[in-house]
Amino acid sequence: MKIALLADIHANLEALEACLASAQAKGFDRIVFLGDIVGYGADPGACVDIVRAECAKGGKAVVGNHDQAIKRTKFQLNDAAATAAQWTASVLNAEQTAFLGSLPISITEDDRLYVHASARASATFPYVRGLGEAAESLVATTARLTVCGHVHQPALYNMSGTGKVMGFIPAVESGIPMSSMRRWLAVMGAVGQPRDGNPAAAYGLLDLEMNEISFIRVPYDVETAAAKIRRAGLPDILWKRLSVGR
Repeated sequence: MKIALLADIHANLEALEACLASAQAKGFDRIVFLGDIVGYGADPGACVDIVRAECAKGGKAVVGNHDQAIKRTKFQLNDAAATAAQWTASVLNAEQTAFLGSLPISITEDDRLYVHASARASATFPYVRGLGEAAESLVATTARLTVCGHVHQPALYNMSGTGKVMGFIPAVESGIPMSSMRRWLAVMGAVGQPRDGNPAAAYGLLDLEMNEISFIRVPYDVETAAAKIRRAGLPDILWKRLSVGR
């Protein structure tokens, strides 16, 4: 079985559709959305509807901080993100808002944990940006594999039986074997707003039979996505950063 792993769509319809088309061509069987379906981008309703449709077909989705921010104000968002959250709340319909409100913080499936941010204090959405934070996430769960997003930069960490944690930036497209002697934490890149210097949309593909994970990049129509953000009157930074992946 192959599971497509999509994180941080951020209402970028063009990027989402490109990733889904790529995953379809590679033959995925199921899909897991790792939070932040909305926020920043100009197509929150369309993106929520696509995620809802995939979940109706057996897919899974967890909630992200931007998904929660449209109804709650406890998160410390920067000005651009807060403006986007308020605008998003104003354009979603009741069913779309209710769907986001129904999403769980995490999903456990066999020996896998899916969560937006970290297995540690999941509801507060801490970032996993390095070995220390990866170790905190890994020791907070017994799952052999934790998959998350939130950082917008792909990474893969593992912990040995002695507790030593290692990490690296994974190569694109290559299937990476995940030894059963170690525990793993896979941080997906962002579908809709990459921040690793590569503007191409990012997603992952988990092959359960081969016990390996692939990190995949997909070019998409950045100009159209950016133009929509401009027309919506959202802050300039939200469209300018798409073309540079920052």
